[in-house]
Amino acid sequence: MSKLQKSLNEWKKELDPEVFRVTREKGTEHPYTGKLLHNTKTGIYTCSNCDHELFLSDAKYDSGCGWPAFYDPVTEDSLKYHDDSTFGMKRTEVTCGTCGAHLGHVFPDGPQDKTGQRYCINSVALKFKKK
Repeated sequence: MSKLQKSLNEWKKELDPEVFRVTREKGTEHPYTGKLLHNTKTGIYTCSNCDHELFLSDAKYDSGCGWPAFYDPVTEDSLKYHDDSTFGMKRTEVTCGTCGAHLGHVFPDGPQDKTGQRYCINSVALKFKKK
């Protein structure tokens, strides 16, 4: 898999300001406001910055956390994982495996009958392609 690298100025010119704030400045959208939170259509979720495939709709579930939640990425290489100790918390940040866009965080409190993981992802970090 090839890495897509652009400068922050290049991303800023290409992306909507809110998408840039969340995905390039590691921001967070307000809970329960994302356009994909209640999406139940069949398809695939891709990175809003580079269109890299991240999650299948079959892996999406309602966790009640206020952001789209998934229990499994498309492939192991879809995401990269980083230790995040901001705001006095110990969390695991997830970024796009291709362009490095900040997507959200993963927590070990997902569906136990699946992977046990909850990928809590910002809607603006995603695009949805209906199948």
